[in-house]
Amino acid sequence: MTTVFIISAPSGSGKSTLVHRLLNEVAALTFSVSYTTRPPRGSEVEGEAYHFIDRAEFERRLAAGEFLESAEVFGNYYGTHSDALEAAKQRGKDLVLDIDVQGAAQLKKRIPDAVSIFVLPPSREILEQRLRSRSQDHEETIRRRLADAAREIRNYRLYDYVLVNNDLDLAVETLKAVVRAERVRRIRVEEKIQPILDTFGTTLGA
Repeated sequence: MTTVFIISAPSGSGKSTLVHRLLNEVAALTFSVSYTTRPPRGSEVEGEAYHFIDRAEFERRLAAGEFLESAEVFGNYYGTHSDALEAAKQRGKDLVLDIDVQGAAQLKKRIPDAVSIFVLPPSREILEQRLRSRSQDHEETIRRRLADAAREIRNYRLYDYVLVNNDLDLAVETLKAVVRAERVRRIRVEEKIQPILDTFGTTLGA
């Protein structure tokens, strides 16, 4: 059984760093590389940061029902291809998705058992500092990201867990604890529990 972990956060909250640490420090996880129509930035490599395709190809795949979720953000499409989940299942791994609030809501409808985690910055001021320290965006973009963050944060109640990224190491440990706890909760019943019940002469649901 593959568990899907959805991680959302306003841009600049440190989500990418948290996900990178999680993947490196917890076994049997695989990352879903999203598709996008935006051009690569800086040193982004095809198949690592994103799968980069043009708008016509994205819309063709969207019409064919290939995406588990999709959203248009700042004029560009983003989406999670269903192949990512199938590949995780075949490899016996849990799947980690880094997607926005729109995508998370769609995915929870498709996969109600998905575990959703929202990462909050300690404050608006700290979020703005982080956005500016990246030196990647123009002033207009920074203001737009802050406005979007205010809207996204209102949706935190829709998530199963909320994590405040104030201390990075602590936030990483909390995120790892969530994954481990969910794995215990969703233990493969047929493989591990039924053999024990068999010794008592009973069955699941009895």
